[in-house]
Amino acid sequence: MPTRPILKPLDQQAIVITGATSGIGLSTARRAAAAGACVFLIARGEQDLKALVEELQREGARVAYAVADVADHDALALAADKCRRLFGGFDTWVNNAGVSVHGPIRETTLEDQHRVFETNYWGVVNGSLVAAEHLRAQPGGGTIINVGSVLGDSPIPVQGVYSASKHAVKGFTNAFRMELMREGAPVAVSLIKPSAIDTPYNRHARNLTGEPFRNPQPVYATHVVADTILWCATHAIREITVGGGGRLIAGFYALLPGLAEPLFAKFAPSLMRDRRSAYQPYDDGLYEPSDDGLDEEVHYPMVRQFSALAEARKHPGITAGSLAVVAAAALATYLLTQRTGPTRYDALRSRLDPRGWLDAEALRHRFDDISRGLTERAGEFGETVSDLGDDARHQAKKALKRGQRAMSDKQRRKYAREARRYAEQTGRSARRYADDAGRYAKDHAREGGALIALATIAAAIGAAALESQRPDSRVRRITGL
Repeated sequence: MPTRPILKPLDQQAIVITGATSGIGLSTARRAAAAGACVFLIARGEQDLKALVEELQREGARVAYAVADVADHDALALAADKCRRLFGGFDTWVNNAGVSVHGPIRETTLEDQHRVFETNYWGVVNGSLVAAEHLRAQPGGGTIINVGSVLGDSPIPVQGVYSASKHAVKGFTNAFRMELMREGAPVAVSLIKPSAIDTPYNRHARNLTGEPFRNPQPVYATHVVADTILWCATHAIREITVGGGGRLIAGFYALLPGLAEPLFAKFAPSLMRDRRSAYQPYDDGLYEPSDDGLDEEVHYPMVRQFSALAEARKHPGITAGSLAVVAAAALATYLLTQRTGPTRYDALRSRLDPRGWLDAEALRHRFDDISRGLTERAGEFGETVSDLGDDARHQAKKALKRGQRAMSDKQRRKYAREARRYAEQTGRSARRYADDAGRYAKDHAREGGALIALATIAAAIGAAALESQRPDSRVRRITGL
């Protein structure tokens, strides 16, 4: 059986942070030190590491550092040994270091692609393996926190190589968590997936496009992610997304990839282009550390200081309870403000009763009306046809008498033609009335059939509802209600 880790409060923990001199890692280091934790910093740039250690020590924090490239497993192992010597071990390991390339995949050299994966993916693998060896043997265990990205759920063009590396981080993190569960190791493994964050990430990325880049809105402050990382250090959370904008995009891609991909292909590059700035070719940090000072943020015009999605994930019980209270209050308000007042529930229940869905008396009257109408219409057609017959006989007799009185063959032929014409006209009129009678009967027969079908369905539903009220109901046994 898996052993649950015993996660200490922050002021009793030693926390290791990779990529600690910029962006999210820098914000996490400062906030962890402010919370009273012992902080061990890992990065490639020694100058920035020394400056950060001096800053935090001036504020009374216990801080140490090691210069290491996370792509080098042996260097990370030596850094972990140094942390154990200085702090007696560590309780949380944060794999945060990352690099990127902006540009089409086909225009990115294989060497650059390998470098992105060596840092973003193999850096997470190396750090997780080193941390797990220590934490699984430590009483109470601890936490491994891997910083992924929403681009690990939803890839976008221009950042294809970075997206692929973050997909790999997500797959490794989930598989590694399950393996530790299987071993029964007291190690919690969390995956943090930030959305667009106000960091120097774009400035430190290798840019192959020749155009300035920025993160599309909404953009969140670095401390929002840092607070989430430190929350996971004291609470075993499997996975958490920071920023509702990124979660919305990832959900859209997961639900409708066939629609999302052509939209992303067309609009994502233009949304990431910074039209307010001129392109400046910064020294990227793909292969060498960028010693440009301790930059936690680059100050976007509008930065969100709070992520409701992350807070809801941190406090699921409070969130569910609040939503339930709001829903109950809304439902009660709706029901009690109706004109029927407190009897609204009874009115709704009566509406849902299948026995009231059909007015049997009205249906019987409708059948009587149809029957009466058919009878009256048939009588009218009969009277019309009878009148036509009498008229035809009368005209035929007149034509016959005229023919008998006619003296010449020409007159007799004339009267004979008139008699035939009367007969043909009468026949056409009779056929027309007969066709009308047939159509009338057919239409009303269709209406009557629909009413009969409706009555049959309603009767079946009503019978099932009545039968379900019996203690030995077969309906209840079949449905399991």
